[in-house]
Amino acid sequence: MSSSLLFAMRDPVIRASVLAIFLFGFSGAATSPYQSVVGIAELGLSDGFYSALIFIAALVNVTVSVTVGIVADRVGNYRTLMLAVILSGAVGYGLVYALPTKTSFVIAMLLLLPVHGALNSLLFANVRTAANGMVGKDAAAVNSGVRAAISLSWVLVPGLVGFVLSARGSMLPAYLLASLGCIGNLLLIFFLLPARSGVDPILSKRLSYLASLAEILSPRVLARLVAVALICSTLHVNAAVLPLIVTGAAGGSATDIGIVVGVVALLEVVFILVWGRIQYRLSHIDALALGTAIYVVYMALLGFSSRPWHIYALTLISGFGAAALISIPITYLQDLIADRPGLGSSLIAVNIFLGGALSAALFALGTRISDYSGTALLGAAAGIVGCALLLFLDGARRRAVSMP
Repeated sequence: MSSSLLFAMRDPVIRASVLAIFLFGFSGAATSPYQSVVGIAELGLSDGFYSALIFIAALVNVTVSVTVGIVADRVGNYRTLMLAVILSGAVGYGLVYALPTKTSFVIAMLLLLPVHGALNSLLFANVRTAANGMVGKDAAAVNSGVRAAISLSWVLVPGLVGFVLSARGSMLPAYLLASLGCIGNLLLIFFLLPARSGVDPILSKRLSYLASLAEILSPRVLARLVAVALICSTLHVNAAVLPLIVTGAAGGSATDIGIVVGVVALLEVVFILVWGRIQYRLSHIDALALGTAIYVVYMALLGFSSRPWHIYALTLISGFGAAALISIPITYLQDLIADRPGLGSSLIAVNIFLGGALSAALFALGTRISDYSGTALLGAAAGIVGCALLLFLDGARRRAVSMP
């Protein structure tokens, strides 16, 4: 762990935020892998209805995240908003468990849980504010450490929840665990997170909602959002095609999928911290370009994999590249609107939504014109385009910053 992160952990705001982001990840990791099982298999939603529900929920989440970020900057208090969105999660997860019906599931998915999802942006905004006194590379290391806490929850929780609930015949208790995680997070934020202003109140007059939206949609920000979303879409494409390639072209089994995903997730936790150190020597742009290049190579090799051992051999490069793509964009996106921690951090949610939408389009196109292996190659091509666009937009700035 980097010395800057160890030093930052002495700050009560950053320390509480790391614990809070882990509990936030706990709730998601306990339910997301089994969400479709609960919605379709246990509650009887159709495949088409569930797909539409997931898309609309993602749209609601990005809208709420941007709105909450704007409000947080305007009122200058993240703690109160965190308590509100965590409470929404506790109620949403608890509702699905206590009243397991189609109606309660839809209400939770469309109204309550998307609001809870805004906690991710709020926590990173809070960390950003706490780390404002640090130099950029130290702040990036802190962001990497906080992001590693989410990955750690995804390493530990899904397997444990699946093991505990496998004999019960229902995955609904996962929602009870997620609700309890939210309640624990609520108590953590209430008792351990100090109240802290997010932005200078003098600036509040210019923080109107429409002006903030216009800032996100400005050519300067939007073009870079598209570049990063193209890069991050490779992660989503991989999540879709990896299981299909393992059990198809590579001739593996469902067991191989679980092992590979678990190993890569564990490697990500370690490599996220490694990338935090790498950013002391490279700019965010150079580090992200390098990480993208590594992941593109992985995606290309995945497309040519024809044996199970090929997939296993790729776990190291996959974990190293993925760690860059899930950690470095956080600091880069926040820097796009550096004076507005809430709004800048809400770009994380916007990027997740755009990346998911682009990956869905890539998957649809890839499977129409080719097979799953060809779709992996198409995902690699999207990463190359995104990286080229990023370097085109910010390469000159990167060189200017690096000049003595």
